[in-house]
Amino acid sequence: MDKEQFLAVLQTEVATFNSAVSTSNGDWIIKGFIDIYKNIYTISVDTKVISKIMKLLLFPELARFAEKYGLKMILSEQQNFYPDISFVDDEDHRFALDLKSTYRIDSDRVNGMTLGTFTGYFRERNSTKNITFPYGSYSGHFVLGAIYSKTDGLIDERRRYNFDELERITSVIRDFQFFAQEKYRIASDRPGSGNTKNIGSVTEIDKLISGSGPFASLGEHVFDDYWMYYLTKDMARAVELKRPPYTNLRGYLKYKGLAK
Repeated sequence: MDKEQFLAVLQTEVATFNSAVSTSNGDWIIKGFIDIYKNIYTISVDTKVISKIMKLLLFPELARFAEKYGLKMILSEQQNFYPDISFVDDEDHRFALDLKSTYRIDSDRVNGMTLGTFTGYFRERNSTKNITFPYGSYSGHFVLGAIYSKTDGLIDERRRYNFDELERITSVIRDFQFFAQEKYRIASDRPGSGNTKNIGSVTEIDKLISGSGPFASLGEHVFDDYWMYYLTKDMARAVELKRPPYTNLRGYLKYKGLAK
């Protein structure tokens, strides 16, 4: 299986994932946390909590996907390892899949996602630190994304519900849209928010779905070269290096003599 075939079958499966996480009217099937006394505690709209629960919901779906296509599914050993899942076919082709989620800001844009570090194993392609297999040994790097909307209205996190009130609990998120794309096709030319050593994603929903970010037409080799040598001011200062003469894709293309 090559990476184009892997992406094609993954996109086919992703189209069915809504039923695994949402009700018929689009609400998240997760209502809260339950204790041994059958008390239910609501979930806040915490993106880290939502992201973790979404991964737990999708793991069984992806296990069925792996079985259907004869792939071995290997989960990351630790939370900060890349990728979330490695798939390996019977010819030892490896495919890296990271699971990401983000919320809509409006009908056209999302808050954005981080797509992994641009240091460490990304630059040292034979390294085994914080990665399941060396980065360079993967036939392709992919993102399975979940886009959702936050539920309007007040969620009372102080309230405790009993099990009989389950149907009355408001789901904190709804209206899911899943997509799968190669990582480079949805990457932006700027670091993600928070951890500035992470690659940021595009934020336009149509570009995420279609895989038409700024590197899509340039190719993965340009994406790799751009981010392998990208330095923030703090990074350059720490290693006492002069920064490459670019901070965005326009500057990079001019520096490389590729600008039209």
